Amino acid sequence: MSIRVVLVDDQEMVRTGFRMVLEDQDGLEIVGEAEDGKAAVELAAQTRPDVLLMDVRMPLMDGVEATRRICGTGERPRVLILTTFDLDEYVYEGLKAGASGFLLKDSPVEEIVAAIRHIHEGDAVVAPRITRRLLHHFTAEPSSTAGPPDTGFFDQLTPREHEVLQLVARGLSNAEIAQELVLSEGTVKIHVGRILTKLDLRDRVQAVVLAYQSGFIAAASPPE
Repeated sequence: MSIRVVLVDDQEMVRTGFRMVLEDQDGLEIVGEAEDGKAAVELAAQTRPDVLLMDVRMPLMDGVEATRRICGTGERPRVLILTTFDLDEYVYEGLKAGASGFLLKDSPVEEIVAAIRHIHEGDAVVAPRITRRLLHHFTAEPSSTAGPPDTGFFDQLTPREHEVLQLVARGLSNAEIAQELVLSEGTVKIHVGRILTKLDLRDRVQAVVLAYQSGFIAAASPPE
């Protein structure tokens, strides 16, 4: 079965370019295009896509608010944010709003296609070159509540799941975690799935944000 994709960007040429490239890929089907966030929300409800490629800066409704509304529905389609700006503050907000991935528009076609497939399978994707800065952004945010961090929420995790979550929060892939803990990649995937289920999270991005903002993971060192 094909992965149903919606393209969201206020520039027609960008949408046309992505359509031409992605339609040539096996297993991908473009089911619609939207030129702003408001239209994207409506189109998502009509077409029920699996994945939306979402621009951030658009008229009427930006990609962050559109992502928040789309990911807040019961259907929960996946959102992959594509932007020109690797330090765009709106992208950080988009990930917290529920996006499952963040890539730059100049990423290789193979990387974008792979990201679509990964987030469709329930994984999360963040451009490697900005992962450390992304995590540092979250650790640098002031806590919205006073008092010491509450990490009791994570007590339901096993010791091994604690280890896996710590490595996920560092931005490691399943393969890298497997190498670090001397486990099979399949076993790591099972652990990650159990962590997400126990913490009622959609994907790895949400797990990372929760781990840092709750104080479960100590603040990371500043990015280079």
